[in-house]
Amino acid sequence: MNEMPGLYRIAVLPGDGIGPEVTAEAVKVLKSVEEINGPLFRFQTGLIGGAALDATAAPLPAETISICDNATAILLGAVGGPQWDSKRPEIRPEQGLLQLRRRMALYVNFRPAKVLESLIALSALKPDRVRGTDLVIVRELMGGIYFGNPRGIFAKNGERMGVNTEVYREHEVERVAHRAFQLARLRRRKVTSVDKANVLETSRLWRDVVTRIGRSYGDVELEHLYVDTCAMQLVERPTRFDVVLTNNMFGDILSDEAASLTGSIGLLPSASLGERTALYEPVHGSAPDIAGRNRANPVATIASAALMLRYSCRMESSAVAIEAAIERVLKRGVRTSDMHGKKRPVTTSRMGDLIAEQTRKLLKSSQFRRK
Repeated sequence: MNEMPGLYRIAVLPGDGIGPEVTAEAVKVLKSVEEINGPLFRFQTGLIGGAALDATAAPLPAETISICDNATAILLGAVGGPQWDSKRPEIRPEQGLLQLRRRMALYVNFRPAKVLESLIALSALKPDRVRGTDLVIVRELMGGIYFGNPRGIFAKNGERMGVNTEVYREHEVERVAHRAFQLARLRRRKVTSVDKANVLETSRLWRDVVTRIGRSYGDVELEHLYVDTCAMQLVERPTRFDVVLTNNMFGDILSDEAASLTGSIGLLPSASLGERTALYEPVHGSAPDIAGRNRANPVATIASAALMLRYSCRMESSAVAIEAAIERVLKRGVRTSDMHGKKRPVTTSRMGDLIAEQTRKLLKSSQFRRK
């Protein structure tokens, strides 16, 4: 039987820990979209991380690379776990993800953090401080201290010395800045660029380039903050932020801080974008302590699938339907075990069932149209 024209090829990489459980629920919700709109996706599953190491001795096998090379988008669960901690750094599970980002040239990461009224009591902050928070951290993903050379642990003058190098090239800053300003135009038209320009030369270059790019977006407000000030303001005045643009390491740290505003890291999706393809994954890790117990929160992975529909498949109405379905289910008081609630927590699969069911209902309504 020939494949139907126009199907989006989705590479599904469940990975380790709770990854297989949460990706299964995201696929379930995507299939609920197909039930209303007809065939849309061709799913192909591949190994990555520790699961790939166990099966092939490589964290990113050639077969997985082939699947991803031919995919419209990649849906990832999680990588890593304590059973692989003794592996050499170059073949640890996390290397599979880093190699994939490099190979696919995924240079920018979007991490939304929105506080839902129904979950406001779960936030680490008081309701009156966090209410209305709706921001996106735009993190540069292929440069900076995580990739710079030289790096390593060396012996010098009789003692060990650890070296990591922060490197940014002008074009790397330019392309991620454009993405941030373009995103801000679709939101509240404000970019906060975060650096440490009072100390670091790479940050001085960053600030100079972002300022120059900002002149091309006269309809978007640009402000600069030092990273320590931004970290403080995220706690004191989180509603002041719209799009937060920053480098690889600062973005890694600030996005986890932003997660605490929402009440659970199990709620937060992310999108890693390049020019040709994109990877979608939850912000949380592999949570090996609850793996295989049907207790994980699949919302972040389902929300990541919604981002996939928005950015890779250009299916805005279906993306909005999934996001609205998540909000409606949570508003009804449905909770997984990571979220406090008066009711007994539901299982991973039950949460997926409820969101899939609500997605179908919304897509059938006159409010939503396939795009």
